[in-house]
Amino acid sequence: MTRRSLLLGAAAPSNKISIALMGVRGRGRSLTQAFAGMPDVHIAYVCDVDATVVEPAYQIIEKAGHKRPPLVSDIRRCLDDKSVDAIVMGTPLHWHAPGTILACEAGKDVYVEKPVSHNIREGRLMVEATRRNNRIVQTGTQLPSLPVTQRFHEYVQSGQLGRVLMAKVWNAQLRRNIGRMSDEPVPAGLDYDTWTGPLPQLPFNRNRFHGTVNWHWHYGCGDIGNDGVHELDIARRALNLGLPTAISGMGKKMYFDDDQQTPDTMNITYDYGNTLIQYEQRLWNPYGLEACDNGVAVYGDKAVAQFGRFRDKDWGFRVYDGKNKLIHEDQHDGTSIDSPHARDFLDCIKSRRRPKVDIEEGHLSTALAHLGNIVARTGRAIRYNAAKQIIESDPEANGLLRRDYRRHWSTPKG
Repeated sequence: MTRRSLLLGAAAPSNKISIALMGVRGRGRSLTQAFAGMPDVHIAYVCDVDATVVEPAYQIIEKAGHKRPPLVSDIRRCLDDKSVDAIVMGTPLHWHAPGTILACEAGKDVYVEKPVSHNIREGRLMVEATRRNNRIVQTGTQLPSLPVTQRFHEYVQSGQLGRVLMAKVWNAQLRRNIGRMSDEPVPAGLDYDTWTGPLPQLPFNRNRFHGTVNWHWHYGCGDIGNDGVHELDIARRALNLGLPTAISGMGKKMYFDDDQQTPDTMNITYDYGNTLIQYEQRLWNPYGLEACDNGVAVYGDKAVAQFGRFRDKDWGFRVYDGKNKLIHEDQHDGTSIDSPHARDFLDCIKSRRRPKVDIEEGHLSTALAHLGNIVARTGRAIRYNAAKQIIESDPEANGLLRRDYRRHWSTPKG
């Protein structure tokens, strides 16, 4: 397809931010809901390569009082339109880095869903493209935009827990068996070449598409990147940490007998020298852990603070003292967790300040997921040099910091 400028979208009123919604299924549909509900947003385009999934998004858009925007399958049409201010990206993971980099180079701000990248090198390229082009890029880990999360971080950093040596992050929930499926012809209405983007193209398979795409190494990074990255982000920021020097543990597919490649069971330790973060994952538990399925515990020698969505309650945190007595409890107010994060992104577009979860923060937290996956895939501990962006003395593990691409217009530069 030749590159051409198609100004299909009507210009936004001067007091509104003009956005293109890129990918409107799954998380993309939730983002459609959040941004369509903002009074200062003009939706210029819906961009999706699968025409069969867009109608529910259009219904959300029209219910919120917007006119039905044009549907395009090629993001370059949106990037060529000078009236578009930002791209809101709810695509599958393998498009997060290519789409963000293309948008930054075109002068657009970006809201990109988590995990931000397929590998650590991609994440670094996203940060560089953001800074080089002076763009606003918000990562879609929404919880730091909630006041209750900010109060949790403040409590942890206040010294009331005593000497803090470690945090534990858990992802304990019941996922489904996806079964086994054979390759098949590309369905009607799907632009599979554009969906594949810069990746080497595989035959179409429904178990490597839509809701199952993240469970295959070629496209995704498993549930540590899908769900675990939320809590890894909260723990890392609570402890004011960057990237660890040593990562050890295990990750295996132990429970499911299906087409998934990524681990259903993990236990990873991130060693920062004087501080540890431990990540525990079990995707075959119907009962969660510590009264919630996904959570964070920060341990001090005087008290422990637990953050999560506890049973029958919304997101919040609890603090227990040395006698296991509840001494503090705080709760989110029950409103949408997507809207405050979308609001922060829009406000940053106007003010040009960095957002709550700037791309560099998103890159650091996503990198924890990637490093955990490298331990799982190699079966051994690794040492990471963040300054040089290498895994030391382990060529196989170091090779997993990046990936190979095919020649395509969306291939990230660098």
